[in-house]
Amino acid sequence: MKDLSISEVAKASNVNITTVRYYERCGLIPEPPRTESGYRKFPLEIVERIKFIKRSQELGFTLSEIKKLLLISDNDKKFDSEEILQFTNNKIKEIESKIKDLKKIKFLLEELSKQCLGSGNPICDILPLMN
Repeated sequence: MKDLSISEVAKASNVNITTVRYYERCGLIPEPPRTESGYRKFPLEIVERIKFIKRSQELGFTLSEIKKLLLISDNDKKFDSEEILQFTNNKIKEIESKIKDLKKIKFLLEELSKQCLGSGNPICDILPLMN
């Protein structure tokens, strides 16, 4: 199995080298072994881990939450099942609330688009819709 340099990991993960280093400092990715000259040599699996971290961030997870998910996934014994259940239930409630808000915003934008049918229509005001 071929190990990857930090630049190869960054490119394959579609992130900056700085991001890879930051994730390492935060403990989101394990510190890789180094060559005799000090270069990091990452296993190929780290690319999928970084992609998971980035996608989770895009979906609104904090780095702390992502770290917890990764520790659970890595089968870290720091968490008991009750703590995992509480964490997941809280996150589900938060996601449901965001979905409700997004549906409301979607409806408001649909109403706005009905008002603003194209050029020449001066009435495009979202503020009255917010009430």
